[in-house]
Amino acid sequence: MAKKWSQDVTEHSDALDLEEGVFTKDDPKAIARSLKRSAEGSRRRKGTPLQSAMSMLTFYINRAGDNLSKAERAKLEQAKEELRALFDKD
Repeated sequence: MAKKWSQDVTEHSDALDLEEGVFTKDDPKAIARSLKRSAEGSRRRKGTPLQSAMSMLTFYINRAGDNLSKAERAKLEQAKEELRALFDKD
């Protein structure tokens, strides 16, 4: 079975090395904290840690698309707010 381009991007790009299962955590704050740790600890990122973390979260939301339930999408959107708060951005 051929890989999807998004899987190839995730595995071979200058994307962050993410904690396994980060997007399936139940707590938006836990998702944001994990993304922040990954972004701050990465040497492969481009841009600021906030930009990199937000990009990965948005990438996941966009790729999951209609496969996300309303509750899952809401949790991930809340994680964006938590991420901004962790980086002291409004």
